[in-house]
Amino acid sequence: MDQHAAIRDAFYTDHQSIRDIARTLGVARQSVRKAIESPAAPRYTPTRPRSAPKIDPFRNQLQALLDERATQPRKQRYTLSKIHQILAAAGYTGSESRLRAIVADQQRQRRPATFIPLAFAPGQDAQVDWGEAQVVIAGTRVTVQLFVMRLCHAQRTFACAFPTQRQEAFFAGHVAAFAFFGGVPQRLTYDNLATAITSPAGGRTRTERAAFTAFRTYYRFGSHFCTPGAAHEKGQVEHGVGYVRRNALVPIPEVESYDALNAHLLAWCTGQDARTVHRQTETIGTRWAAERPHLRPLPPQPYVCCVTTQATLTPYSQIVCETNRYSVPADRAVRQLVVRAFPLTVEIGDGTTVLATHARSYARDQDILDPLHYLPLLAQRPGAFDHAKPIQRWQASWPPSYLRLLARLRQQWPDGRGVREFVAVLQLHATYPATVVAAAVDDALTRGCAHADGVRLCLQQALHPTVVTPPLAPDAHPLLAALAGQVIDLQAYDRLLTGGTP
Repeated sequence: MDQHAAIRDAFYTDHQSIRDIARTLGVARQSVRKAIESPAAPRYTPTRPRSAPKIDPFRNQLQALLDERATQPRKQRYTLSKIHQILAAAGYTGSESRLRAIVADQQRQRRPATFIPLAFAPGQDAQVDWGEAQVVIAGTRVTVQLFVMRLCHAQRTFACAFPTQRQEAFFAGHVAAFAFFGGVPQRLTYDNLATAITSPAGGRTRTERAAFTAFRTYYRFGSHFCTPGAAHEKGQVEHGVGYVRRNALVPIPEVESYDALNAHLLAWCTGQDARTVHRQTETIGTRWAAERPHLRPLPPQPYVCCVTTQATLTPYSQIVCETNRYSVPADRAVRQLVVRAFPLTVEIGDGTTVLATHARSYARDQDILDPLHYLPLLAQRPGAFDHAKPIQRWQASWPPSYLRLLARLRQQWPDGRGVREFVAVLQLHATYPATVVAAAVDDALTRGCAHADGVRLCLQQALHPTVVTPPLAPDAHPLLAALAGQVIDLQAYDRLLTGGTP
């Protein structure tokens, strides 16, 4: 650049000849003429690629590894360190930093990706995606699966959390999102989810799973699946997943259950209605209010999002669901039962009545036992009380008064009746809250009526206290004043009984 400026200054300002300039600056006359004719300094362009003897023999192998990396899972791709190890094993002697520079230079030479700005009519489209986040549930940090749906016009976002991405959770997320939006978009855009389609064979053709087709037919929406590896086709919800994670779940929330976590997410999503998206002039809530009339109406009843199976009762009054064993009330169970596995619960019924509901476990080979289900059996077999697994687990959470009551009952009736009396007290948990029963046990021990009937009496008195009617004051009621001074003649009753006049 300095030489180019010096040539032009010498020619145009000092009026030197081309020969004098070439001799003074030590350049060719042709170069002087080019500088005089071109106001801008020419850029250096090499006539042939710079020699790189260390990498040149491995360029084809390097490109093959980079092409393979583009098809690998995002979190399991070749790193440049791994590529350097592979090339070094093949004989490459260059450094890893030089390899990184070569790859970076190749990427700079590629044409940048460009996209078309999109606009969506009200009610036309929404996008769906899954993400992961860390939360603390009941004191334990766990990874939850975030279901996120975003309306493309209003950009209103719904999010909820599940332990899994299974199909029943996938459907339940839709149902909750439709209720949040107050209607159903005409079309939903997805990745190539295994819960919705079979493995894509390439191109735009997709084969939907029968359960997904039945679900979207119930809500009357169309489906659109992105090109494999083209997540930008649903860029709104891709951004939405990260936005929810960074804003609704930072700092990491500590909750007692998934229900509490989803209540937190719902409140956060509702609060976003007051926000105005960048480059928009109206709030999300205002745009949603305008879009809502264009959504399709919800069906009269929400879709039942569960997997229904048949199960056979085991000798231990349990059914097996996905390797886990769930208890059934021993006095109501039948041999063949219907199991409905929801994302967070498992319902067990006889085909017409729900007999038991448990929190769903996603571990393996677990015993999920409700001690109340086994109390009728323990009343018949009190000798098994100390060794019953449901009672042993439950005993860890009993207040000290329960153990005192059990000891007193056993001392009073050592032949088994004491245990039966205690089982009858435990059965009160099926009807009353645990705190109410515990208070009744404390009261019964204090009053010295430590047995099942005494606990029931104390419980009823606590729930329905006796109302004491105050005595009537004659002075406050003038009509009773005359009666208050009358002398009572008890002989009048004797005369009445003998047939006389009172």
